[in-house]
Amino acid sequence: MGVKTAITLDEITPWFDARTLRATSDGVRDTVYILDEAYVLKIFEESTPTAVQEEVKLLTLCAMLTVPKVLTPVLSFRDKPALVYEKCRGESLTKASADETMQIGQFLKQFHALTRGQHTTNVPLFEKERLGELIAQTGHAPFAHLFGKLTLTLRNDGIIHGDLFLDNASFKSGRLSCVYDLSEACNGDFRFDLAVTALSWCPDDASVRALLDGYGDAIPLAEFRDYVRYAGLYYCVTRFLAGRNFDDLWEKIQ
Repeated sequence: MGVKTAITLDEITPWFDARTLRATSDGVRDTVYILDEAYVLKIFEESTPTAVQEEVKLLTLCAMLTVPKVLTPVLSFRDKPALVYEKCRGESLTKASADETMQIGQFLKQFHALTRGQHTTNVPLFEKERLGELIAQTGHAPFAHLFGKLTLTLRNDGIIHGDLFLDNASFKSGRLSCVYDLSEACNGDFRFDLAVTALSWCPDDASVRALLDGYGDAIPLAEFRDYVRYAGLYYCVTRFLAGRNFDDLWEKIQ
């Protein structure tokens, strides 16, 4: 998507001393601007100020990790919350090597060590009851059929990212430089978090093993596939409801 909330440089000046403002199409849900080519202004189109403050709390908790640094309190543009971050170094990947996949597994291990037992007021998005309600909204029989075969019960281990696809991490010179877009982080199952990551980072069993080895989880691949099916179904359903293509994910979970 492009910019949904258009603003001018003059509107930023009271909050942040910037000389240039460049609109981007980076955000899927939110409006993203680059300030002075060194900072990111994100205007949250759907999140509440409370949810954005929850992200600030989480980023503060994980400040020792490769996550964005928040530079302002929660701002407001057109009655929508916003934040300015330090711009992450590096670029996102379109395909990850085994080493890069292992690095993202290591990140998740460190992230979960910090968030284990923590609580956020954000809505727990991935619970089975909620997924069933979303599937009912689609009226799509294949979703309901696969949902009826799921026997997995997710735990509440702590706060999870829940959306760590390839485009939510950056690498520089082969090293993980930043993991971002934690605006919908919520309580959930750590293995589910790994499974969401596997959907995007892992095209085969060898790359799944690299992810799990980086994390330090010896779960058998057959057992882990149940988590991947659940995660894949969730994102197929939400993409369907948003009018987005979900065929690639659907193929992965058959």
